[in-house]
Amino acid sequence: MGDDQTKQASLAMKELDEVLEDLVTLLKNPEVGGELTTRGINTSLAILAAEGVAAYLRGDKLRAVDDLGTVVEEIASRLAASKSAEVKPS
Repeated sequence: MGDDQTKQASLAMKELDEVLEDLVTLLKNPEVGGELTTRGINTSLAILAAEGVAAYLRGDKLRAVDDLGTVVEEIASRLAASKSAEVKPS
């Protein structure tokens, strides 16, 4: 890769990092958090998911697996709990 291509790639990655940081900042906004909560979305898990994606895009696959794995486990657990609560014996 030439020097100009390396600079362009670095700029593109910097922009991507900034977008993901903006996403985390937005997810921490109380108004956004309130909207997500009314939709049954846990903002802490959403933040962790965004951080996991950011880690993956930086090449930190171990952190990505840890963060995203936690998100998947928590969502699956909460979904199973909500489904079992819906199915109540009469």
